[in-house]
Amino acid sequence: MDEQALLGLNPNADADFRQRALAYFEQLKISQDAWQVCAEALAQSIYRYSELTEVQQQLIRETLITWLQAQMLNPQPEKTFIRNKAAQVFALLFVTEYLTKWPKFFFDILSVVDLNPRDRDVVHTSEEARRNTLLKDTMREQCIPSLYNNSELTCQCLEVVGAYVSWIDLSLIANERFINMLLGHMSVEVLREEACDCLFEIVNKGMDPIDKTKLVESLCQVLQSAGLFSIDQEDDVDFLARFSKLVNGMGQALIASWTKLIKNGDMKSAQDTLQAIEAKVSLMLQLLIHEDDDISSNIIGFCYDYLHILKQAIMLAVMKKLTYDEEYNFENEGEDEAMFVEYRKQLKLLLDRLAQVSPELLLASVRRVFNTTLQNWQTTRFMEVEVAIRLLYMLAEALPVSHGAHFSGDVTKATALQDMMRTLVTSGVISPNLHIQLVTMAFLDHRGLRHTSPKVRSRTAYLFSRFVKSLNKQMNPFIEDVLNRIQDLLELSPPENGYQALLSSDDQLFIYETAGVLIVNSEYSAERKQALMRNLLTPLMEKFKVLLEKLMMAQDEDRQMALADCLNHAVGFASRTSKAFSNKQTVKQCGCSEVYLDCLQTFLPALSCPLQKEVLRSGVRTFLHRMIICLEEEVLPFIPSASEHMLKDCEAKDLQEFIPLINQITAKFKTQVSPFLQQMFMPLLHAIFEVLLLPAEENDQSAALEKQMLRRSYFAFLQTVTGSGMSEVIANQGAENVERVLFTVIQGAVDYPDPIAQKTCFIILSKLVELWGGKDGPVGFADFVYKHIVPACFLAPLKQTFDLADAQTVLVCITVFFSFTLIAMWQTEGKKNNSHIVLMVDLSYKENTLFFLNGVLIWLLLTCCGTVFCSSPMLKIKLENCRFENLTLICITCELTLSESEQTGCSSLGCSGFSCDR
Repeated sequence: MDEQALLGLNPNADADFRQRALAYFEQLKISQDAWQVCAEALAQSIYRYSELTEVQQQLIRETLITWLQAQMLNPQPEKTFIRNKAAQVFALLFVTEYLTKWPKFFFDILSVVDLNPRDRDVVHTSEEARRNTLLKDTMREQCIPSLYNNSELTCQCLEVVGAYVSWIDLSLIANERFINMLLGHMSVEVLREEACDCLFEIVNKGMDPIDKTKLVESLCQVLQSAGLFSIDQEDDVDFLARFSKLVNGMGQALIASWTKLIKNGDMKSAQDTLQAIEAKVSLMLQLLIHEDDDISSNIIGFCYDYLHILKQAIMLAVMKKLTYDEEYNFENEGEDEAMFVEYRKQLKLLLDRLAQVSPELLLASVRRVFNTTLQNWQTTRFMEVEVAIRLLYMLAEALPVSHGAHFSGDVTKATALQDMMRTLVTSGVISPNLHIQLVTMAFLDHRGLRHTSPKVRSRTAYLFSRFVKSLNKQMNPFIEDVLNRIQDLLELSPPENGYQALLSSDDQLFIYETAGVLIVNSEYSAERKQALMRNLLTPLMEKFKVLLEKLMMAQDEDRQMALADCLNHAVGFASRTSKAFSNKQTVKQCGCSEVYLDCLQTFLPALSCPLQKEVLRSGVRTFLHRMIICLEEEVLPFIPSASEHMLKDCEAKDLQEFIPLINQITAKFKTQVSPFLQQMFMPLLHAIFEVLLLPAEENDQSAALEKQMLRRSYFAFLQTVTGSGMSEVIANQGAENVERVLFTVIQGAVDYPDPIAQKTCFIILSKLVELWGGKDGPVGFADFVYKHIVPACFLAPLKQTFDLADAQTVLVCITVFFSFTLIAMWQTEGKKNNSHIVLMVDLSYKENTLFFLNGVLIWLLLTCCGTVFCSSPMLKIKLENCRFENLTLICITCELTLSESEQTGCSSLGCSGFSCDR
């Protein structure tokens, strides 16, 4: 490098040197060899500070001081990275020259800039450590004594000490010498603000709670003796703001110490600390009501914490005073005992008020007392255990909840209550089985299920079911006793009995479910569970047979209805017991399959009864739904016979309720029931078509609604069959029947203004395209796709009843696009179809028609192939030689391709409808 040019970098250099330096570096920047020059200079380290002359070193010192003076005068600070580098240079220069050539380093620096030290952890070698020690010792001998009397510098030193208090060892600052020095500074007007801040940091430093209390109290005594607690006599608002902050810190430090001492159980020291806190309340209030907002705001933290501790103290006092005295006579309560009971009620009201003010604090306090007491309840006095449990009871009444939901909602509250209840139950302080037995007896005797009020009995039946379900295994010791006690409540009451049963049929449903839960969840063997379940259901089956015979012979219609209802209740009761089973406790695992199979054989003959068919079929159908879930494959032999009877002389509602049963069977067993479905498929469809073709009055809304719901059920059945991968059920019905079924689906997709049915139909069509689109599909299905399914996808949205403002209709539209996608995927599998698709529609009447067609045709442009022609007001779409390649769009008006028409312009509505926007 050019050393002469480098001299031009000196701020004091003359214009010629600076111009030479600038020219040199401009040349260096554009030179291709510049990097080599810099690399050589770096590698050789030719410019070391120690090698410079004395004049050059002095020039560097002067340059740095001049730069520092310029920075102090410049209102805009230098960039951060430059200031950081300058600080590094100053530090290196200090290390190099302070001991030898620049002993007035600090005096020169402090003359132009305020001291603002920062610290970071740096690992030094032993040699560097010795050098640093020598530097600090020399500073103490030479410059520190001369700087001591500088009050501004003393303030800055106090600021530094306050900033580093949390890092300094406690013994170095919390000692008599240092504290006395700070307290002395509190009487010096120019130093007391910084001394306040420094004391505040010392008070906040972590230490033992007892030592912290002693430190704060000693500070307060000295400050009070110095007259600093006389707020009214102080005019310096800035100092009072700092002093208020110090008082706030001392108050919060004392409260933190009190909290720790309470947790540690040191009650004597906690009481001393509490007295120290209360002694500061008067000073706190003087600062709080000061007219200056800064002074007042600095003390708010102390106020808040004091209120918190005050509430805690009241709560602890209330908890203590709730405890029974040793002299309390439980055996012979007199006037004193009565007065204490009234006193307890007053304390409870106070606790309720505290819950309104601070529910979280009350919850935490009760939880602490409760857990501490219950952990060692065997060795704790009875009175303390009683008050802990009493507090939990009062807490439940004091905390605000919605509809009694104590154990749900807010996570913190619910978790705490759940933990305390779990502790109460598992601690052994109470006997759960004894209480369960007592509560169970209350449900079963005159207080519950045998109460004189029907409403009470009804509500008890429901609550008893909930009670048994929630306890689960804990009811094991009482199962057989409970079953024996409710035996009379399980009896089926035929109409000829002539007396009013205790429970209605709806209430008996809960009792049967409860009995089932008791049996299934018991710890008995499978054989014992089977015996108990048979004892439960056998009376029902025997009564059912008798009542069914009476129904067959009954002549009076009212009697027929009463008998049919009773039979329906019997089936419902048996069905309700099956709700006790689950994935963990199945019918097979409990050994109860035979019992329910016997029930099936008993109930199915009711389907052939010509009287009250609707009521009987409804009950048996519900029972079959339950048995499909519980018995699984074991129920299949009963399905054909049951289906045959339910399809005889059926009405729209019967079919509508029967189809979900077939759907359940199909979806659950799939190919296992394929022969059965193929056999009953057309009989079911004939029954449906026959009902749908029945004439009805034009204004008969009820009949129209029934047919609409039946039509939905029919399409849902077809969707279940196709969705279960059993399209062969339809394909094996003969070409004529298959065609008829497909046309009914097309008709449902296009002609009926029912979005729910339309969506189902398009799902069916999409599934059929997926299943039958291959080579193994029915003959002629490909033509059916192009001649009927694709046009249906266009025609349905073009109907006047197709309202895109309706959410269900939007779902239909999405299903239509999905159908297009499946057809396109089918085409991509190497197929080539020479069929032409021609669709003629009138676009003049529908605002959203063009919107829909734009979406569909753009989709065709992106996915299909061939040529698309369009014109207005008629639309003609022609897809030729469909493959996913070589697709063009030609406007029939301008006879140009899409890209050409965009360049030249076209006035055709058809063209603009797609993309030209002209």
